[in-house]
Amino acid sequence: MRRGNILLIDDEDKLRHLLKRIISLEGFVVSEADSLKAGLRQLEKEPVEVILCDVRLPDGDGVEFIDKVKLKYPLLEIIMLTAYGNIAAGVQSIKSGAFDYLTKGNDNERIIPLLDRAVEKVRLQNRITQLEQRIEKRYTFESIIGNSDFILNAVSQAKKVAPTDATVLLLGETGTGKEIFAQAIHHAGKRAGKPFIALNVSSFSRELLESELFGHLAGAFTSAVKDKKGLMEEADGGTLFLDEIGEMAFDLQAKLLRVLETGEFIKVGDTKPTKVGVRIITATNRDLESEVEQGKFREDLFYRLNLFTIELPPLRIRKEDIPLLAEHFLHLYAAKTNGKVSGMNKEFITRLTEHEWKGNIRELKNVIERAVILTNDTELTTANLPLDFQTFQEKGRPMSAFELASIEKLHIQRVLNHTKGNKMAAARLLNIGLTTLYRKIEEYQLGQ
Repeated sequence: MRRGNILLIDDEDKLRHLLKRIISLEGFVVSEADSLKAGLRQLEKEPVEVILCDVRLPDGDGVEFIDKVKLKYPLLEIIMLTAYGNIAAGVQSIKSGAFDYLTKGNDNERIIPLLDRAVEKVRLQNRITQLEQRIEKRYTFESIIGNSDFILNAVSQAKKVAPTDATVLLLGETGTGKEIFAQAIHHAGKRAGKPFIALNVSSFSRELLESELFGHLAGAFTSAVKDKKGLMEEADGGTLFLDEIGEMAFDLQAKLLRVLETGEFIKVGDTKPTKVGVRIITATNRDLESEVEQGKFREDLFYRLNLFTIELPPLRIRKEDIPLLAEHFLHLYAAKTNGKVSGMNKEFITRLTEHEWKGNIRELKNVIERAVILTNDTELTTANLPLDFQTFQEKGRPMSAFELASIEKLHIQRVLNHTKGNKMAAARLLNIGLTTLYRKIEEYQLGQ
């Protein structure tokens, strides 16, 4: 592997050619320029990771050149070349953003190790930048899959509220993607570079939730041996997503309301308020208005949370999105577990769209992952689906997966898959006549 792309800028031809030869012999790709202008032109022509540049050049100052380069190529590193005795210029170059400096004729043994370190830093920064870009892409609105009016309307509303600091209440059944929406709203807003912290309220008891959310001081209770920041404080400047908000204890609702109204709260065991600037996004699958009427949820908190409500549709009413989501999950899990599967047959997709999906997108994801693991073919078929998907219509009547005919259909399909569609071999394995097999295939409308 190449050790790095280096641009050498120096107006002394003999020294420049000598340095280029030394560096090239060590495996670096070296381009050269005799002026700052020529160096800038070279940067536009080919990729450069590290610049080795003289401090003094006929058309300008190398230290001032650092600012110009860093403005346009922030990840690129610069090593300055100084004349003997001109240490001050080298120190000034580092203050201006240079990686390091070398003294001409006196630091020859340092050139290659220094270039290696500079290249390593550039590549590490590039990897970090690429990772950050992938993370940002993962949590953008573009990552929300679907073309149905229901989901497009929800995305449209979320995009409008994202740039604000308004509290958002996401309503939807379990598995409809409430946290993905919360993430997208956060990353599309002005708090994108700050923390996004998610907490499922139903996962904690009342006492643990208070400590987890608001923090505590040492000695506040028996096991509190040291001070602890709560998630509310950890999310300061960013967004706190509270899922299943309807499960929050009534007295803790009052503490949350205070945060929304004043931006402050009191930790467990403390007497002084802690100030935070945090955006609150909540979600629930409950009917909070009904909970308010029954006295289970604070009315004042409900109206604060209900400032901007987005309803996320269940999967069963956005059937046209199921093939898109299924294809996404197929490619996702094929890359992880079974690289050869690349598609789904028509009957497989039909079964998916006919299913009720009580677990919504989460259930669909699990079904596709299971199917990808089970299949030995390049295409997913109904044989890869769970038993409760193995239903078919007979004389207009839905057939249960537990009926004998449904089990027979599933078994015949699996044998046909095993024989790769060879009906003679399938009939022999099933111990039935070929005519009987053809009748069964037609009766059950089996894919071959």
